[in-house]
Amino acid sequence: MSSRSLQGVVKTAVAVATAAAFALTAAPAHAASDPDPSAWTTLSKTYQATAKYGYEAFAAGGGYVRTDTCADDLAEGGMGYHYVNLANAVSPPDPEKPAALLYADGFNDEYTGESDFGGGRKLVAVEWMVKDTGQTTAPTLFGQTFQKDPKLGYFTLHAWIYKPNPKGLFAPWNPEVVCPKV
Repeated sequence: MSSRSLQGVVKTAVAVATAAAFALTAAPAHAASDPDPSAWTTLSKTYQATAKYGYEAFAAGGGYVRTDTCADDLAEGGMGYHYVNLANAVSPPDPEKPAALLYADGFNDEYTGESDFGGGRKLVAVEWMVKDTGQTTAPTLFGQTFQKDPKLGYFTLHAWIYKPNPKGLFAPWNPEVVCPKV
């Protein structure tokens, strides 16, 4: 093989390896373990629309009202603190307008081990809500069926797009979110 054709093979191999690396970094970690990776196509719009609320103080500017109760379940895990904008609790739900932002108290970063935001609240998930009006079927979004919450009178769907959830991208509870004990 001539050195010229060897250079072509090497260039092709480098191009393929580079493209593969970019493809792998473009999909969040959740995509590999959840049933439908194509949901990330639409969820990327959710991520873009809500990233500005990563800093908790900006949630109010988007019409989200802070709650001071951290939702958790001893057996299931936590959800964190809900910041709710009921104007976004519509049917059909809008992927770019979740009805709630979920924040958790500062926790150690899974990669560096350092505490995030000096212990402040960090955006971990988003939630859509649709009023339960007695409809015969639950709403769906991203190919997922909303869960009925009889206590609230809403159907809800969570997406853990800011903090990985070992139970799955759309699971309601995250065992890695812990509420403070009072």
